[in-house]
Amino acid sequence: MSFPLLTATAAVPALGAVATAAVPAARRTAAKWLALAFSLATLLLAAVQLVRFDPEAKGPFQLTESHAWIADFGVRYELGVDGIAVVLIALTALLVPFIVLAGWHDADPLETKSTRWRPTQGFFALILMVEAMVVIAFEATDVFLFYIFFEAMLIPMYFLIGGFGDRAGERPEAETATQRSYAAVKFLLYNLVGGLIMLAAVIGLYAVTAHQLGTGTFSLTEIVQARANGELEFATTTERALFLGFFFAFAVKAPLWPLHTWLPNAMGEATAPVAVLITAVVDKVGTFAMLRFCLQLFPEASKWATPVILVLSLISILYGALLAVGQRDIKRLIAYASISHFGFIVLGIFAMTTQGQGGATLYMVNHGISTAALMLVAGFLISRRRSRLIADYGGVQKVAPVLAGTFLVGGLATLSLPGLAPFVSEFLVLVGTFSRYPAVGVIATVGIVLAALYVLVLYQRTMTGPVKEAVRGMPDLRVRELVVVAPLIALLLFLGIYPKPLTQMIDPAVEHTMSQVEKGDPQPDVRVNDVEAAK
Repeated sequence: MSFPLLTATAAVPALGAVATAAVPAARRTAAKWLALAFSLATLLLAAVQLVRFDPEAKGPFQLTESHAWIADFGVRYELGVDGIAVVLIALTALLVPFIVLAGWHDADPLETKSTRWRPTQGFFALILMVEAMVVIAFEATDVFLFYIFFEAMLIPMYFLIGGFGDRAGERPEAETATQRSYAAVKFLLYNLVGGLIMLAAVIGLYAVTAHQLGTGTFSLTEIVQARANGELEFATTTERALFLGFFFAFAVKAPLWPLHTWLPNAMGEATAPVAVLITAVVDKVGTFAMLRFCLQLFPEASKWATPVILVLSLISILYGALLAVGQRDIKRLIAYASISHFGFIVLGIFAMTTQGQGGATLYMVNHGISTAALMLVAGFLISRRRSRLIADYGGVQKVAPVLAGTFLVGGLATLSLPGLAPFVSEFLVLVGTFSRYPAVGVIATVGIVLAALYVLVLYQRTMTGPVKEAVRGMPDLRVRELVVVAPLIALLLFLGIYPKPLTQMIDPAVEHTMSQVEKGDPQPDVRVNDVEAAK
């Protein structure tokens, strides 16, 4: 088929953003429905990608598109997907309609009869624009094209955090606005610094290819092929420097300790749907890029940096979980829990085993779904009580049992309860880590214990016990809210029991990545005498 499916999947939400922003000020409801329609159309195209993708096909990328763009500098409009990219695009396209529905009334408090700003139209247009940029970042196989959208998505996210932040609570509006602005600027500065360092590495990569190949290129496929053919070789120092430039930017986006401090502020001050957009969608670009670019472009440097990255991952796991235990703010607790989970994802990537990397990719998907379920239900809870503080709740399960039940399922998925989707991915990450780095695997399991602690304590303090006066009369989940939460919980159950539809797409891409790094799975350490005794 000549239809540019990958371009269309990114273009539809971009067109939706323009169309939504152009809706007249008086037609707020029409803007909401238009944004939902475009997000559903994107989901349909992502589903077509899944159907057309063949896990058994040869070659690293499928559904490829390649066109000359800035020929003088070797930049091409080059797209392609492997099993990792296609499932993350599906995750993005799946979550955005739920984000739109969950944020249906988030911009309403900003509306006044005299305003010409049209905040409702702007809010949903920005969400669709972020979706478009994330999708094309997952599809890009040209490093420069990826970099452009890797950085460009910061702009709409900045306005979503700073301009449409959370207004729940009893803080004065001036203080709330200051905190929103601080969180948005911190998010932007951290990610811009990471992006600028990456830009230097991108330019360095071009200079090396131009010197050795005669013509500079940013094409991932061409660079990997040239290295395989012996036409392109990096000096050890050069490769390590370029790797660090790329990895630093991705570690900020991921986020990995100690570059994580922007995330709790951003998620705490953003509305719940935007918080989901941050941690379940945008942050996945960082961990995805580690697999696609760091490992494939710089395999030797990746192996060289592995010991340090494993230590940083362990710190992220334990540090995020410990701080989550001590949180008094519901949304910040979920943010620190996400830092811990991203530690598991990076750990799986750099364990350099097929189980670890397959589990890490599956973890990206499952973390997105579980965090969306927990954060969105938390958002519905906060919108009723107008407070993010855990201490302001108690006995919710007696007045809103469905809300409490869905909150519990989201929490149990967050602690990776067997039978729910994150358990499978976390188990694979730990198995893959144990097989090569047993001590690291043992330490990482402490994060599982801490996860059970912060999730169960959160549920106990908010949902059980005597009904607090401020909670009396709290309405249960409404139809729109059930439409948001029910499919996410169903997916958590389905993928927890039957993850094969995802793993059969992910595994060939992981094996290809492992072959680029020239790493094989460690063989079991079985002595001959043990084998004879078993016989």
